[in-house]
Amino acid sequence: MNKTIGIFAHVDAGKTTFSEQLLYYTKSIREMGRVDHQNSHLDTNEIEQQRGITIYADQATFALNGHTYTMIDTPGHVDFSAEMERSILALDAAILLLDGTDGVQGHTETIWALLEKHKVPTILFSNKMDLQGADESWILQQLQSRLSQNVCPFSTRSEAIELFASLDEERLERFFDDATTEDEWLNDLSEAFMNRQLYPVFYGAALKGGGIQHFLDQLDVLLNPLFDEKAPLNASIYKIRHIEQNQRIAFVKIHAGEIKIRQQIELDDEIFKITQIRQYNGLKFTEQQSAKAGEVVAIVGLKNARVGMNLNNAYDYAAQMIPTMRAKVNSKSSRHPKEILENFRLLEAEDPALSLDWQEEMQEMTVNIMGKIQLEVLAQVVYDRFGEEVEFENPTIIYKETISDQVIGFGHFDPLHHYAEVHLKIMPNELGKGIKVNKTCHPNVLTPSLQNLIEQYLIEGGHHGILTGSEITDLSIDIINGSAHQKHTAGGDFREATLRALRQGLEQAENILLEPVYRFKMKAGIDLLGKMMTDLQQMQATIDVPETEAEFAILSGIVPVSTMLDYPAKFAAYTSGRGSLQLVVSGYMPCHNSKEVVEQRGYRKAADPKYSSNSVFCVKGKKVTVPWDEAIYSMDLNTEY
Repeated sequence: MNKTIGIFAHVDAGKTTFSEQLLYYTKSIREMGRVDHQNSHLDTNEIEQQRGITIYADQATFALNGHTYTMIDTPGHVDFSAEMERSILALDAAILLLDGTDGVQGHTETIWALLEKHKVPTILFSNKMDLQGADESWILQQLQSRLSQNVCPFSTRSEAIELFASLDEERLERFFDDATTEDEWLNDLSEAFMNRQLYPVFYGAALKGGGIQHFLDQLDVLLNPLFDEKAPLNASIYKIRHIEQNQRIAFVKIHAGEIKIRQQIELDDEIFKITQIRQYNGLKFTEQQSAKAGEVVAIVGLKNARVGMNLNNAYDYAAQMIPTMRAKVNSKSSRHPKEILENFRLLEAEDPALSLDWQEEMQEMTVNIMGKIQLEVLAQVVYDRFGEEVEFENPTIIYKETISDQVIGFGHFDPLHHYAEVHLKIMPNELGKGIKVNKTCHPNVLTPSLQNLIEQYLIEGGHHGILTGSEITDLSIDIINGSAHQKHTAGGDFREATLRALRQGLEQAENILLEPVYRFKMKAGIDLLGKMMTDLQQMQATIDVPETEAEFAILSGIVPVSTMLDYPAKFAAYTSGRGSLQLVVSGYMPCHNSKEVVEQRGYRKAADPKYSSNSVFCVKGKKVTVPWDEAIYSMDLNTEY
């Protein structure tokens, strides 16, 4: 059987060392590499070796008890969280490491939430338990209080069975009856684990090999995914890379069915032929003629493959780790900007979170980023791969916009030989929930296919708000009315009417600017508590109740990304490098300085070339544009709601 696991952790938890030990103990490698020696089996990229961090989610294979395991080592640094998140699409189970001396960190909780969202069975491994301050009971208390009450220690099988039984009355009765065999209990444990009803925790010291063999023995008992090779093809693309001549290669996890060389695959209404199937182990790969359910392979031949696509021609991936900053790209060479643009298009295919934006009239491009370290790495990647020296301007914050009240938006698009009218009820949605569309219009008024089309236009994302031109979000929209013309309605007409209705509604609403925020946790000497509190207040932070731990003060809470950008370096300086500061993106909240930001952005909503609040009518054969505040009186449909 093929099984796929992903290794996750916050930075410096010993994740890559743990991964190396798994390969070494299963005899997949003869000698264990080390991050500090720049010779680890999976961090093979020169930039990874130089910086001592994992940047790319690369894979290796090992054999265990007759099963083939694919192990994906994911980035732990928050700047590369998007790469980490994409790898989840390939997993049968996740191994989440934490530093036994630090406990559950903010990034640990972020990873946990992602695994929970994707329903990935998860094992916990508390590393560095040989160090002073590491305590099993304290770790267990943290895991159960901050992650799940169903975290269960797995020190021995008998202990695990007893603790597992104690979580359920029926199981506890069976345990005391002593009629259930160990094998039956282990099957129950595996079933509970696969259904995310149980989260085993192991303790060890990866650098010294402590706990590794015990972990491997239990891993194979717990992880028993089910695959159907005879079922229709179901395979997720979780990673894109480019090889010789910029040929695209798609890394896929086959959940069901089988693929073969020369098999035709339909993606985005185009037919492509699989020309090569590769099985990667680090940098090396072998070719194979086919791959079946359970395998993770790389496919050559799918020219327009994108992360999140399914080989059954579906696309249902929505990233949760969203960049909060944007940076302008400047080239140091005399090459035409569009040549550089093509290189960045390749990088965007590999990392869709970059969301490359090209302004044709200005011949300028920007990329979205998670942090400044990502920018440094990106500049090095561009130079190493394309021989191009680029620099980035100081990042700016990615703001978003929403509304606080309910409005009705009207959009009409009716130039000669075109026609569409759309009415939308637009309401605020809960923060962080995005745009939700409800198709409430009667099918006799607007056909289901047209309502589906309107929904697609609304949820495709990136639509500009009217305060700063930032993306609008967190709206609940009802499609309440609309009309088409049997003869004149053409492709694109409903897009025009829909976006004009949306924009016209925004013009009437109370608009709110949203800014990204961090959840922070900072720890320093108790003598610095006053300075930390003062700094946080100046940064418009919301601070939780302060805590103390021996001679240390601990502060946590929420702070705007914009005010915290340059603070980590200052914090390191005044704590002489002995403090710790953790920052995890925690979504969006109303902006603390909206008026200032709106003025700085200087967005002219009436001059936006992509969006208009006005409607277009045909009067005596001529196109007439009617301002948004007058258009309601010219609509063909009833506007009284």
